Amino acid sequence: MSDRERRGGGGGRIWLVLLLAAACAAVLLIALPEDDREGAPDAACRPRTVASWSADDKATGEFARYGDDGTRTDDWTGGDGTHSVRLPDGRVLWLFSDTFLGQVHAPPNPVGQPHTWRDTSAPMVRNSAVVMSRSGTLRRTLPAPLFPDPAPQQWRWPVAARVEPRTPGADEQVVRVLLWNRMASQGPWIYGVPLATEVATLSLPDLRVEGIVKVSDQQGVEDPEKRVLYGAATVDDDGWTYVFGGTDAQATSRPSSHAHVARVRHGRLAEADAWEYWDGEEWGRAATSRPVLGDGKRKGVGSAFTVVRDKGTYVLFTMAAGAEGLTTVTSYWSCSPTGPWHGPAKAFEAPLPKDAAVRQETAAYNPQAHPALGGDGRVVLSYDVNWLDPVPASAQANVNRNVALYRPRFVTLRLGAPR
Repeated sequence: MSDRERRGGGGGRIWLVLLLAAACAAVLLIALPEDDREGAPDAACRPRTVASWSADDKATGEFARYGDDGTRTDDWTGGDGTHSVRLPDGRVLWLFSDTFLGQVHAPPNPVGQPHTWRDTSAPMVRNSAVVMSRSGTLRRTLPAPLFPDPAPQQWRWPVAARVEPRTPGADEQVVRVLLWNRMASQGPWIYGVPLATEVATLSLPDLRVEGIVKVSDQQGVEDPEKRVLYGAATVDDDGWTYVFGGTDAQATSRPSSHAHVARVRHGRLAEADAWEYWDGEEWGRAATSRPVLGDGKRKGVGSAFTVVRDKGTYVLFTMAAGAEGLTTVTSYWSCSPTGPWHGPAKAFEAPLPKDAAVRQETAAYNPQAHPALGGDGRVVLSYDVNWLDPVPASAQANVNRNVALYRPRFVTLRLGAPR
């Protein structure tokens, strides 16, 4: 939801408000909102943006090492839609959407370029999961796809995941994975029409899929642009899991989509009737909600974005609007998951491949925070890199010729007050 306009009675008061607003803008200080819609503002809430960042070569290199390992032919060699969750025993579960399996080959590739490559016949599945050891080494790929297709021409993309009690207050823990159910379609819906949000339950420690339930069915919403899929990000706060989602805006804009938010008590993510949705004024059980961010133009989110909590402040990262969204990650901040959200703020330009010819034809997308790799004031963010081509088959051919493209890359951020 965009920042609200405020009006006061009396000409003198209006001019005073305008003068105060101009002064605040001049020094880049934003007052805490008086109408924090989740209650009184957190005393720790302050404006936050990216103060500094650097490429995280260690994390990026680990996925390159694992993807290039040719000892198995049924494991991960590349994927996008990168999400992660720390397990109770210290391992990290990594989840991916469209994934290449098979083997990779040393350069040169079949057209003579100096890139590691894979065969065009390499299998691709709609989702996968890779397990990382406590020490940060990727060890194995779970049988893929981990989440089966719900029906012909439909598939599941995993998004945010949480470890929570099997039931509220229980000692036993499970992994809940939010899934986006999509259906194949023609352009402009080249990435599928959104159908529903589901939740999968995985047992611990063996990570076996116990079941999948539908928590938000959007097929009754006639206009696909207004359908909301939840699970782009989750944040825990005071016994609640806040689940962020968004619309697709024909899956082509960068970004003109709207962000939404729901909440669920800990231990109840897999219970559809436990979900509450923000309707613009209050939380309700009906699966209808109002946007908390987005005006369809300068303000908004991509279909994939991420949210972290820095002390009392919520910080949202997304690709920037317009052409900048091909390379630039921007941010918003709020004292509440329901907003108002302030921004966008200039953040950073995601590093793309050093090869100039390759860099010109690629784009960054899907920024995601990984608390399992962060800490000590650091936010570790991944982003995916793909070949720019409106024809999926052509883009796939190019990422096969250079397997370094279709893999997550990482940066480490430090947040601070806007300057």
